[in-house]
Amino acid sequence: MEYYNYIKALHLIFVVTWFAGLFYIPRLFIYHIEAWGKPSPEKEILTNQLKLMTKRLWYIITWPSAVLCTLFAIWLLYLMPGWLQQGWMHVKLAFVLLLFIYHGKCHQIFRQLQRDEVKYTSRFMRIWNEGATLILFAVVFLVILKNAFNWIYGVIGIFVLAILLMLGIRLYKRIREKNPNA
Repeated sequence: MEYYNYIKALHLIFVVTWFAGLFYIPRLFIYHIEAWGKPSPEKEILTNQLKLMTKRLWYIITWPSAVLCTLFAIWLLYLMPGWLQQGWMHVKLAFVLLLFIYHGKCHQIFRQLQRDEVKYTSRFMRIWNEGATLILFAVVFLVILKNAFNWIYGVIGIFVLAILLMLGIRLYKRIREKNPNA
């Protein structure tokens, strides 16, 4: 199993690039949604450019990273089948399932915006953007601590993080209202 660390490194690289795509795509959604409020021809110029940017991000970085991350994760589980007997791994896999659901919803939003269907507000997308952050925190702590840790503290910690993120979004909104160029 001398190649185990190489498989693990590749898995982590694609975890990072997958999350990079999931962090950035909602930002592009926000810009796309806000471009709809602009007058012509600015609206058309911006939406066409944002469609191209999101398409490249989604199909060149995010989707391939998700697939490769998953393949290397399966390979790691094949090499270390005992992990599937551990509680922390069950909890981690539940969060990974949530991540796939989040990814699928992002794909749905991506397709809608590609068809010029704006169904969400930029405020909703700012909140949505934090979903991947919460999942990332949960997964990293589970992997590092290798413990399905005391759920009281874990759940409280995730809620505190969510509240802090929401407060940050509100603060940013107030700053933007006072200074639209921020």
